[in-house]
Amino acid sequence: MDVMGIAQLATGIADTGTRQAVGIAVLKKAQDIQSSTATALIEALPPVQAAPNLPAHLGGQINTTA
Repeated sequence: MDVMGIAQLATGIADTGTRQAVGIAVLKKAQDIQSSTATALIEALPPVQAAPNLPAHLGGQINTTA
């Protein structure tokens, strides 16, 4: 392997590392944006109000064999 081949290989490895670092940084930024957007959507939901005129025995069990 000649000197130019080694230099090209070293440059290629460094370039690959830089591209991976940039890709990871972009991914983290996208995840942060998605997280803040999801938090904003959840906070924007109105509070759930209980049904006022239901008997006390309703809503205590879930029928999973229907």
